[in-house]
Amino acid sequence: MIANRMKKVSASITLAIDAKAKQMIADGIDLVGFGAGEPDFNTPENIKQAGIRAINENKTRYTPASGLPDLKNLIAAKLKKDNGLDYKASNIIVSCGAKHSLFNIFMAGINPGDEVIIFSPFWVSYVEMVKMADAVPVLVELDESKKFEVNMELLASKITSKTKMLVLNSPSNPTGCVMSLESLKQIADICLKHNILIISDEIYEKDLYNGKKHISIASLSPAIKAKTIVVNGVSKSHAMTGWRIGYAACDDMELVKAMDNMQSHSTSNPATISQYAAIEAMKTDEKVVSDMVAEFDKRRKHILKRVLDIPGMTCVEPDGAFYVFPNFKKLIGKEIKGRKIDGSMTLADMLLTEAKVAVVPGIAFGSDVHFRLSYATSLANIDKGLDRIKEFLK
Repeated sequence: MIANRMKKVSASITLAIDAKAKQMIADGIDLVGFGAGEPDFNTPENIKQAGIRAINENKTRYTPASGLPDLKNLIAAKLKKDNGLDYKASNIIVSCGAKHSLFNIFMAGINPGDEVIIFSPFWVSYVEMVKMADAVPVLVELDESKKFEVNMELLASKITSKTKMLVLNSPSNPTGCVMSLESLKQIADICLKHNILIISDEIYEKDLYNGKKHISIASLSPAIKAKTIVVNGVSKSHAMTGWRIGYAACDDMELVKAMDNMQSHSTSNPATISQYAAIEAMKTDEKVVSDMVAEFDKRRKHILKRVLDIPGMTCVEPDGAFYVFPNFKKLIGKEIKGRKIDGSMTLADMLLTEAKVAVVPGIAFGSDVHFRLSYATSLANIDKGLDRIKEFLK
């Protein structure tokens, strides 16, 4: 017997694919995995040592539920320096990863029946979290021909009297695309006009290429900042996915207090030693981050070239994050070894079982004619995997 709300929630396909791939590798199968949504670099040494010091100094007890004051002050300083945003420590909630921050926002900020606008393709958990809050996800398709930009007329047509929130993710998982300043301004105007809250998921803000600069929608005006909840963390920027530290910043103290209350009754504080490691991350030289991004950029260029060399594939060039999102629409209906390619789940299964390559089917992100490849892996693995995909599809 389970709650009705959970009957509407699907399992995470990305985590399922990653788990299956890891099991195949553990079983001795020579598999190339493109599923991981995490940097393949190790956490920088000084950050690891800060966590170890916290243990050795017995800094292992509870902190305030919303996080250590020193960490929140550093986050506020980071938001000011990087994003031009003024927040006090009291406006910030530190959680067990950015995913936890998002869950807190949905649970504390929306009611059953409220509608939440989500741009598609989307990160897998947005839709499921909205369902968990007994609210309604409303999808707005992005224009692939224009690098997945927003069609503002389509967006406006999806707004109703029940629209409560809009989720913005730039740079994007899974497309890697970066929202233009003009689009951000138009989205801000629409949300102000209709009194819609914005969740701005900025977890990939450091992973930018082609000279792109990150712009937080909250920085466009005091009015839009008042309607925005900024979400970020150290997972992607500092290769700290397993440490589980994310945060949300918000001007609305009523919502902040509700999130704090919710966290205090569910998880309490994020792991104390992880918070001390995050303090060190916030003080770490930006070169550590830029070196990782430079390596990602080499891989980005390489994997894009390899994907576009496969007959039947198209792919929008990503300007951020560490994913490519190939379109295989031209292959729909074709048969390989007696199996017809009828969608992304079928193709992903065929690649896994026949080519020994793990990709994430696009249906997880709202599109059945795409699949996602993470280039958070070595150039050698990228070549090995793309060789197998090309040979299999040939």
